[in-house]
Amino acid sequence: MVDRNTNLTRALLGNWRVVFGGGVFLALIVMALAAPLLSPTDPLEQDLMLELLPPAWQVGAEPGHPLGTDGLGRDVLSRLIYGTRVALAVALVAGVLTATLGTALGLLAGFFGGAVDSVISRLVDIWTSFPPVLLSIFLVALLGTGLHSVIIAIVVIDWTRFCRVVRAETMQQRRMEYVDSAVTIGLGRIQILIKEVLPNVLPLVLVLLSLEMGIAIIIEAILSFVGLSLSSDTPTWGGMIAEGRQMIHQAWWMMTFPLGLIIISVLGMNTMGDGLRAVLDPVLRR
Repeated sequence: MVDRNTNLTRALLGNWRVVFGGGVFLALIVMALAAPLLSPTDPLEQDLMLELLPPAWQVGAEPGHPLGTDGLGRDVLSRLIYGTRVALAVALVAGVLTATLGTALGLLAGFFGGAVDSVISRLVDIWTSFPPVLLSIFLVALLGTGLHSVIIAIVVIDWTRFCRVVRAETMQQRRMEYVDSAVTIGLGRIQILIKEVLPNVLPLVLVLLSLEMGIAIIIEAILSFVGLSLSSDTPTWGGMIAEGRQMIHQAWWMMTFPLGLIIISVLGMNTMGDGLRAVLDPVLRR
């Protein structure tokens, strides 16, 4: 077991995609947890005398505002750092809940088949017929703005992604010899599903989870952009882009920096997912 874990660790650290994506993910965690220490000022502090200050490398910049200020004199870097808390909270909570729901239904459909599979598969077909972005906007508008509404909307629209993939993988695992051996020694179907099939499906779920976190960040940014996430005072990357769009010609930095941070975050999550798949997928390893 120790040798196996050591080999897995070496394989993960030897894959540049995992290292790059994991580094981005770790940086986001540090930014979120250490926001009060890393932020130059209070992200909500307004000073109209300092409005639309450019970044430090441009003429007219002021000390203490390395990435400039917005139209209300609020520090852009501080709002970016605190916005990481919202993005990461949504990515982790919504990603885990989506993975849990989709994986559970996918396991049931793939292992038991028959009527259970038919019901869940029809539900997936119906759910995927709705445009995801429009459905998320409708759900948040129905539930009301707030972080909990954003998380619920992401879980409701994205569980089908896990369900389909896990169902297909579970159907393959069900035909493996280790399942027949478990039946022979008298294990019940639920025991086989949890103790035997789930551990073999879990690496695939981890890959999907890393990809889902990137999707969750994008969805939260879209909802923030249209004003359906948190209040306008709370720093969010999508909200900063919405504010910056109105002043793109006077203050390009207001929109550029949060947009760049979203791109880097999503790229890191997707790259980490590709790396995990290359390391954990036995077919790709061969």
